[in-house]
Amino acid sequence: MSQSILTQRIREATARGKKALIPFLPGGFPDKERFFTELDMLDAAGADIIEIGVPFSDPVADGPTVEQASLDCLLNGTCLSWILWELAKRKGQYRAALVLMGYYNPFLQYGLDKLGEDMSDAGVSGCIVPDLPLEESGPMREALLAHGVDVICLVGLNTPVERMKAYAKTARGFVYFVSVLGTTGVRESLPEKIKARLADVKKVFDLPVALGFGIKTPQQLAQFGDLIDAAVFGSALIDHIRAGGDSASFMARWA
Repeated sequence: MSQSILTQRIREATARGKKALIPFLPGGFPDKERFFTELDMLDAAGADIIEIGVPFSDPVADGPTVEQASLDCLLNGTCLSWILWELAKRKGQYRAALVLMGYYNPFLQYGLDKLGEDMSDAGVSGCIVPDLPLEESGPMREALLAHGVDVICLVGLNTPVERMKAYAKTARGFVYFVSVLGTTGVRESLPEKIKARLADVKKVFDLPVALGFGIKTPQQLAQFGDLIDAAVFGSALIDHIRAGGDSASFMARWA
C-alpha cells in the first residue's frame, strides 16, 4: 500500500528541519465565505496539513472556544455536505493535505461508503473521529481506505502501551497525541509527563507524531525535541481571528 499523503507532508517538513504545522478551523468559520479566504491563507503561509472541523451539536472533546465556533457555524448552515461540496470545487488548489475532524454520528448518517467517495472527490486525505473507539472503527476505516482516506488514531496520557500496539496494527497517516486529559483549548503550560508518554508512542508507532490540545505558541514545542513531528493548533487561531486578526498574521509567528 502506498505511503499516506499525510505521512509524506509531515516527513517533508521534518526533512527541512521543521515541525509540520497542522492548523485547525471549523468548517464555515468565521462565516461561510471568509472560511475559504482563511483556508487560502493557511495554505499560502506554509500549513502542511489543514484540519477542518465538521460542526456538531454535542461535541465531547471540544473546549469552549472550538465548541462556540462550531455552534456558530451550525447556526450559519454549515454541514458535512456543504464542506465536501465546496472542497470538491477547489480540489487540487491546496498544497497542504486536508483532514476532516468530526464526530461519528454525522459521518455515519452520511453513509460510510459515500463518505469515502466524496472525501476523495473533495481532496480530503484523512479523518479524525474523537468518539470512535478502536473496536468499532473497522467499518469506517475500511470504507474510507478504499478511497485512499486515512482514519487517524488518537492516543493520550492515559493510553496503555498495549492499547497503542493495538492501534498501531491499522494506523495510517500520523498519530495524534492528545496532550491533556480534557477538552481542547489554549493552555499556558503542558504536563511534564507528556515526554515519557511520547517516548512510548515513538517506540510503538512507525508513523509521525502530532501533538495537539493546548498548543498556543511555537515556543511550547521546543521542550519536546524529536519526540514530536507536528503540532496541531486550533483554539489560539480561532481566538486570533475573533479578535480581528487573520490566518496569515497568526501563521507568521510559526514561520
